[in-house]
Amino acid sequence: MKEPLHRRRPAPDNPRVQRTRNRVLAVARELLPQVGPEGLTYALLAEQADVTRQTLYRHWPTRAALLFDLVLEGPDLGSYPEPSSDVGAVATAWLKSLRSGVSVPAVRTAALAVAAQADHDPDSARALTRIGEDRRADFNRLLEPSGIQVGDDEFTLLYGPVLARLFLDRGTVTNAFIDSVVTQWLATLDRAGAHRAGPDRDRSPLNSA
Repeated sequence: MKEPLHRRRPAPDNPRVQRTRNRVLAVARELLPQVGPEGLTYALLAEQADVTRQTLYRHWPTRAALLFDLVLEGPDLGSYPEPSSDVGAVATAWLKSLRSGVSVPAVRTAALAVAAQADHDPDSARALTRIGEDRRADFNRLLEPSGIQVGDDEFTLLYGPVLARLFLDRGTVTNAFIDSVVTQWLATLDRAGAHRAGPDRDRSPLNSA
């Protein structure tokens, strides 16, 4: 997938660079809920993370690049699902992981900021698109044992109700709500005939386990 904006990629082969990057992101996660996206200036972040502004710009030349990484590289909550042939179980576990992820204040604030700025900031628009592409690709990776691969529409129909409940209704996403969403999603997936790779492609997604 094409990167939407210039950003320095993680450098696992360079421990010093990776430590700096991780420290800056940790400080940014701490500051963002307190000061908001506009208050998270590079001057403040450099001071709090004990790095130079030039270091920040080398890693994240734009604010959108920083917010992008804060969304996709949130803290490990230990709740991300494993690949499985059970489509319903994967979808349920993935939505619970999404719920946990957006409950982290910095992730939630960064995601909302990218979405809010997308209409007038091309970098944010590309970052928002890239976040969706990244999440769908990873969800399809979880579905690989089932042979099912979902497209944009099917993916939106899965996560859309959860984000609407959280961000538009300002409500609570319960396990019962997630179960209801997954049940309806599986029925829609079955009617749509989701793409199946390999010799079993004509089988129903509901019978994929």
